[in-house]
Amino acid sequence: MPEQCDQRVVLVVEDNPSNLMLVSAVLKRAGYTPVAAGSAEEARRALEQTRPSLILMDVQLPGQDGLSLAGQLKADPATRAIPIVALTAHAMEEHRQRALAAGCDGYIAKPINTRTFVGEIEAVLGIAG
Repeated sequence: MPEQCDQRVVLVVEDNPSNLMLVSAVLKRAGYTPVAAGSAEEARRALEQTRPSLILMDVQLPGQDGLSLAGQLKADPATRAIPIVALTAHAMEEHRQRALAAGCDGYIAKPINTRTFVGEIEAVLGIAG
């Protein structure tokens, strides 16, 4: 894995093409470079090539789910410092708590609010809006 964090790169782990396109478009408009992964396996491959400043993780993925992947990434010294924000259609408080318990640093309900989305992820990154 690359040592240096790519400041404007965001790994988007999302298996729904429509959600992926929307999130990527919002990120690009805000000056970020989205890197797409449609599964946990694709996310791991992407992390071998780049070290993003943030991972946006869909909770429900084919194969390994996003929360178990988040837990593994947080347990790995090579990836534990990368902030992970869970993206999920499950907006109940118990789902948020489960995401945070799995190691996610934030939680955003889908569908995303395109007006507030960048501010929400920049709050996790510690960037003043």
